[in-house]
Amino acid sequence: MSAENAGILPRTPGLAYAGLVLTPLFWAGNAVVARGTVENIPPLSMSFWRWIIALAILLPFGLPGVWRHRQVIRQHFRSMLTLATFSVAAFNSLLYFAATTTTATNIALINATIPIFVALLAWILLGDRTRPIQALGIALAIIGIVTVVARGDIAVLTGLQTQPGDLIMVAAVFSWGLFSVLLRRQAVPLPALTFLTTQILLGTLVILPFYLTDLLFFAGGFDLSRSTALPLLYFAIFPGILAYAFWNHGVHKIGPARAAIFMYLTPVFASVLAGVFLGESLGVFHIIGGLLILAGLLLATQTGKRAHYRIKEQQAKGDSHD
Repeated sequence: MSAENAGILPRTPGLAYAGLVLTPLFWAGNAVVARGTVENIPPLSMSFWRWIIALAILLPFGLPGVWRHRQVIRQHFRSMLTLATFSVAAFNSLLYFAATTTTATNIALINATIPIFVALLAWILLGDRTRPIQALGIALAIIGIVTVVARGDIAVLTGLQTQPGDLIMVAAVFSWGLFSVLLRRQAVPLPALTFLTTQILLGTLVILPFYLTDLLFFAGGFDLSRSTALPLLYFAIFPGILAYAFWNHGVHKIGPARAAIFMYLTPVFASVLAGVFLGESLGVFHIIGGLLILAGLLLATQTGKRAHYRIKEQQAKGDSHD
């Protein structure tokens, strides 16, 4: 599925690279802004209203496609509901819950391990072959995650003193990895904009009962002001709509392998933004854990020459789908 097929972005190589740089910046901003505003906006409120605003922006453009492809949506409804639950609903809600008890830097570092979870779950659920170098990469990245979660102190793990937010963020990344693997298994033949609009609509409906329960019995609501409205607009427009569009466009123009490299910018951007706006500082464990995660990602995302040539042959034959 590509952004240009949805009529969102033109076929411009320069824009593809610019978009792939902006996408991790928007993702990093998502963690930093969430951490900075979670005291004013409850996590479930943050997740629910982010998608309500995004849906309001997308519906005028996406609704005609949803209506036109309603039969396909009906046929694949259970699959789309499952995908929306793990991506739109669970991943973002868990990320915002994580922001209540951990730093934006930790969120971004753990979030950067998504390809590791995708590879691991693809091996477990789809039977994808994992080469020794990829297995080593997965192991290194997991050690990196443990280093970040333990804050470089083994006593944190043995004493069960880890930050709840770190573990919640691991659950969020696991949820996105599961979504990615299921997306391969349960591919839905829809144009990009139609698919995104439907996913946001279904995901928002999944969040709704949890949001209402939280609103009525637990966290309550929040005061609408400049300090709460602007973050919600940011969540909806930048990491919500634009990041999806830029990422799809970049993957289509330069390929998934090269596009994935840009994901490594997320923790870099997050550490800079968190330092500037939240006063967070990098610890030695951040650097060690980050380097282990980076090394693990580089190894685990190796596809080998055969797979590379096979992808090139498919692209030359025009073997692509939306």
